[in-house]
Amino acid sequence: MKKLFFGGVHPRYKKKLSTQTMDFHTMIPKQVVIPMQQHIGVPCKPLVKVGEHVDCGQMIGDGEGLCVPVHASVSGTVLAIEVRPHPTLGECLAVVIENDEKNTEVKGEIPHNKEEILSAIRNAGIVGMGGAAFPGNIKALSALGKAELLIANACECEPYITADDCLLRTGAKEVLEGMMIMADLVDAGHIVLAVEDNKKEAIIKLKELQSDYPKVELKILPTRYPQGSEKQLIKALTGKEVMTGDLPISAGCLVFNVSTFAAIYQAVNGGQALTKRIVTISGEGITKPQNFIVPIGTSFKEVIEAAGGISEKTERVISGGPMMGVAQKQLSVPVVKATNSILCLLRDENGTAENPVCIRCGKCISACPMHLQPVYTHRYVEAGQLEDIRRLNVIDCLECGCCSYTCPAKLPLVESCRKGKKMLREAEKK
Repeated sequence: MKKLFFGGVHPRYKKKLSTQTMDFHTMIPKQVVIPMQQHIGVPCKPLVKVGEHVDCGQMIGDGEGLCVPVHASVSGTVLAIEVRPHPTLGECLAVVIENDEKNTEVKGEIPHNKEEILSAIRNAGIVGMGGAAFPGNIKALSALGKAELLIANACECEPYITADDCLLRTGAKEVLEGMMIMADLVDAGHIVLAVEDNKKEAIIKLKELQSDYPKVELKILPTRYPQGSEKQLIKALTGKEVMTGDLPISAGCLVFNVSTFAAIYQAVNGGQALTKRIVTISGEGITKPQNFIVPIGTSFKEVIEAAGGISEKTERVISGGPMMGVAQKQLSVPVVKATNSILCLLRDENGTAENPVCIRCGKCISACPMHLQPVYTHRYVEAGQLEDIRRLNVIDCLECGCCSYTCPAKLPLVESCRKGKKMLREAEKK
């Protein structure tokens, strides 16, 4: 099989677990906890008070600078504004809302020009929904007049996760409409929807709609992890390398996840804020793996209960995928805008070792999609050799987990790269 980018691995994908049930349902939580930070940038400040009634889609937090607002995902009463657990930040200020189940809703105004479209994307609280959670309006603004290629990322290359696959099977038209909106906004010369070849039913649906969207090229790529990473996807599609420290737009490319495009369509054409998303609940530790439409702020506990509950043998609950996800200490954490998956896993299939020793096989170097040398980074981090860590460009590490996955000695290579980045940041501050 042709390799379209350097490195990468073929883990056991196990996506069929959650695609056996395709008539997914919208959850109705009793209570939601809306964190004031669900994006890269400045946290929001609450715009509501305890005891106040809010409607679904009402803006309840906002800020200045690199910030997008957050909205109520249900109608009801504000019970509290306090620090609560967060799936990736540890903890964060949040607005707690009791659901009155009346579903009263407010919508934004429909935009009519490019400036209003950018404002609508921001006011709807849209961020990258593939994991990075970068504010959508800022990303689009930086690409105005520069985007030669607009890319819809439907690779969804991590094992178990099928949220984007599910979206394309059931809502592909919204994705394509969102792509056209963004293409017109940034004057993109070429439009591509990239999907991996293991999403056969989604591909059939996209091909059925292709004649209605002649400007969109459907690119079917051989499945390989981590092809969903922006730099690797750009390399696979164009052959261009995005250099260290550069953004994709430096290569003339603007990349959004397909779920983000669907949210853009809903904001621009329907005035709807980003208040819910498709979430995969899967893994061998869950009774009924499937996809749900989940209001932002719903607890992991409620999602797990809706999927039949968790096995007693479950070892870890992860937010995100098994390669890059974050293990959770408690199930009270809420679903946020970037939560595409909740995984209940029985054990660490890659295994661990008490005293791991490198056997000098070089597999980690061959697997690293960023051309790094993880084993040497590990050695220098253990020795505290800061200049050598910097020389190895550890800051480019995607933390994709390919190195740890392939390491027969079970060295904690990703953890070492994270530690090396932290050491460099602390040294820069000093």
